[in-house]
Amino acid sequence: MNEAPNLSYIKELSAGSEEFEEKIIGLLKREFPEEKNEFLNNYNSSVFKAAAENVHKLKHKIGMLGFEDGYQTTIAFEEGLLKGEYSLFSKFMLILDSIDEFLKNL
Repeated sequence: MNEAPNLSYIKELSAGSEEFEEKIIGLLKREFPEEKNEFLNNYNSSVFKAAAENVHKLKHKIGMLGFEDGYQTTIAFEEGLLKGEYSLFSKFMLILDSIDEFLKNL
């Protein structure tokens, strides 16, 4: 994976407002681990429709953290889950794990 999470989009969106940036980062730090765990629970329990819904929610955070290719991978993975296709799981997990580490180090 060549992409890495970053705050470029959030900084652009904030237009220099540090308060706004802090709120968005706080939201990501709070929600992302919960959503990742919920996804993993649904995926590991073979509740793939619910897992696809989790991926849909995570997709927006992935895009917000600067992933362009990762965003496209997430779209394909979400669609695949709904069709019973799981081959992008490992790629998707690399994205989630890199975001997890990034957020822990902010």
